[in-house]
Amino acid sequence: MLPFAANLSSFYRIAKTMSLADVKYLLETPAHNPQIEAINDEAFGPGRFVLAAYKIREAGGHERSLSFVAVDGDIVVASVRMTRIAAGAGRALMLGPLAVRPAFKNLGIGRRLVAIALEAAAKTGAPAVMLVGDEPYYGPLGFKRIPRGQISMPRPVDLDRLLSHEIVPGAVARLSGEVCHADQARIAALAAMA
Repeated sequence: MLPFAANLSSFYRIAKTMSLADVKYLLETPAHNPQIEAINDEAFGPGRFVLAAYKIREAGGHERSLSFVAVDGDIVVASVRMTRIAAGAGRALMLGPLAVRPAFKNLGIGRRLVAIALEAAAKTGAPAVMLVGDEPYYGPLGFKRIPRGQISMPRPVDLDRLLSHEIVPGAVARLSGEVCHADQARIAALAAMA
C-alpha cells in the first residue's frame, strides 16, 4: 500500500490518467486509517479537531461497519464515516467526515460514498442520518434542514448546516436537545438507573 506520506505530486500526476471505472468502493478497514487521516488533514486541516462533529466523534469513535472508502488501486482517494449519535429520545447516525482528495473532486465519488453509506444505514435499521454540511451539496442526496432549535451541538455550529436524511418516518422529530455520541447517552442512562 502506498504510504500516506508518499510524494503527492507523483500521485496527482497518476490521478489525471485514471478513470472512474478504476475507482472501487470498499468497507473501511484499519489498514486505511493512515490514508484517511491524511485525506482529512488535507481537506480540513488541523482546525477540524475543534469542530462540534469532531467533539462528538471523540467520545466513542465511528462505526467501521458503516464507513467506506473509494480506492484507486491501493490508494484511498476518498472516505466517509458514520458515527452513532443520540439527542433526547432520538437515535441516529452522523455522517462525516466526507473527504475526497483534490485530484478526485467533482467526479461524483463523494456523492457515491454518501449513497453507499445511506444504503448501509438503512440496511442496519438506522432510523435517520444527520450531518453538519452544505444543503446545496447534500440536499439532492435526500438531506433536509433540521428545524432551528430542535437540536444543538456541543460546540458552536451554524444551525442552518444541521441536515438530516430520514429513513424511518418520524425519526428526525425524536431528535431533540444536545447531540452526543450514542455511547455517552448509554452511559448516562445506566448512571441514572443506578
